[in-house]
Amino acid sequence: MDGWIAMRKWALTLLYGCLITGIFVPSAFSQWVEKPRQGWIQVALYHHDTTTRFDEQRNNESLFNEGGRSITTSVFLTGVIGVFEGVDVWVQAPFHRLEFNDVVEKRRSTGVGDPRFHVRIDPFTIVGSSAPFPLALRGGVKLKGQEFPVDSEIIPLTEGQRDWELILELGHSFFPRPIYAMLWIGYRWRESNTEVRKDPGNEFFYLASVGGALDEWNWKLSFEGLAGRPSHFFDIPIESSKREFFQILPNIGRSLGPGVLEIGGRFPLSGRNLPSGPAVFIGYFFRFSV
Repeated sequence: MDGWIAMRKWALTLLYGCLITGIFVPSAFSQWVEKPRQGWIQVALYHHDTTTRFDEQRNNESLFNEGGRSITTSVFLTGVIGVFEGVDVWVQAPFHRLEFNDVVEKRRSTGVGDPRFHVRIDPFTIVGSSAPFPLALRGGVKLKGQEFPVDSEIIPLTEGQRDWELILELGHSFFPRPIYAMLWIGYRWRESNTEVRKDPGNEFFYLASVGGALDEWNWKLSFEGLAGRPSHFFDIPIESSKREFFQILPNIGRSLGPGVLEIGGRFPLSGRNLPSGPAVFIGYFFRFSV
């Protein structure tokens, strides 16, 4: 039974790493608030196959036990549309396939994950002023995609609680040079998972990117980080439960049909209580107008 509990613990850890990546899957050139009735859609496939994780002391160690392996494959469908001048709405729906193998057996769960909904505003546009640079404020919520299983032998596809997020987005274009830079700084308030009496710690996170374009190609290099507060189990704070990570996300894209095909990677450099090992994703991004 202890092995199953440990498996569920690291299943949630790896799922969380996948969810964090899902927040930042959309292309950086989507940083400007969309005009009314205009928007974009992206479909992205994320894959992470690892046998290691960052432990409580930030060491890179084997996952579960010797021979443990986790394979996470997720599809993220993200859509954005402008609803008013200076206001757009984001929706993201994930679908996960989680597999955990060890020397004893294989375990697998497949299904819908936790969806996210955000509203983004451009304060300059709303007050009728011209913006000196792209700036937006985005707030939203992550909901439970399904009920959290209390059976210790079921790999959960949900974290089991709501999260509220507030993100400040800044950008700059170096026109006429085809280069841009952007910075997202956010804070996440995490509610309690009442099924297991766990109160996850709130988190600070950020994403800094620089990118550009050349003919039909574009490129982007991002640096992503997170620092969390301790979780509470049965109202007792556990200092060793803090989550942290710092990673690099490079990608390249090429115009294909009406949109852009992108291929990228995720390379964790350091972390705490989160998965390690590289991951890859491929996505297709296209704009639309209603």
